[in-house]
Amino acid sequence: MRDYADMRTLCEWDGLTSRVDINSFEDLFKETVEDAEQRIFLPNEFRTLTSRRPSLSSLPARKYLLNRGVAHKDMLAWKIGHCISGQYEGRIIIPSFSIDGALNYFVARSYNNNWKKYMNPPTSRNIIFNNLMVDWDLDIILVEGVFDAIKAGQNAIPLLGSQLNENSKLFQEIVRHGPRVYLALDSDAEKKSAKLIKKMLTYGIELYKIEVVPYSDLGEMPKDEFLKRKEQAKPVSSSFGDFFRYLLERTVKI
Repeated sequence: MRDYADMRTLCEWDGLTSRVDINSFEDLFKETVEDAEQRIFLPNEFRTLTSRRPSLSSLPARKYLLNRGVAHKDMLAWKIGHCISGQYEGRIIIPSFSIDGALNYFVARSYNNNWKKYMNPPTSRNIIFNNLMVDWDLDIILVEGVFDAIKAGQNAIPLLGSQLNENSKLFQEIVRHGPRVYLALDSDAEKKSAKLIKKMLTYGIELYKIEVVPYSDLGEMPKDEFLKRKEQAKPVSSSFGDFFRYLLERTVKI
């Protein structure tokens, strides 16, 4: 089995996917130019969960993911792995790749009831999580965390719990490409949601709000229910009156 932690090329994603039919990886993305991003490496103990022949040591991690509604095809699409030893022992590892296929972040979520649920790398979160997989010509779905993004499917981008300000790479790319944006934040994040709505409307973004309640977060929602709610999502008007009427309905002050 390949040691994924030893990959040091700009095409780490390509290596995890085992693609061999690409002559020039960067030619796929000639139309998009991304600023130089931070480079990090996967933990040395990282082992993939994408294999169809799981090892015994991977069974607890797989069980945790399946219980959260993460199927094998999701593990493959998101290049999910885990660690059974080292600093990230007992954690699911979900990597993020920049537009050139380089690893630029990863989420490490405990699956063995560790008191500290997340222990992510000590590096900047000012990235576009899995920008490699984003199609800016299609609708974008903004969600709170990476498990929410897995549930939401194609073109879902997690905010990683941080505020989305005008200086962030994600916000700038949204403004530059101008996609239709669907906002699906956790039910306890209405204040953050309202601030983000105001900011996006200021920049003329076409915005839709997906209701998450009565679920506490998107990760709890069945995929078919999410798709139905996305189809039913109402546009948030850019008019001054309609925007503040929306805020009053949500009883949120910004």
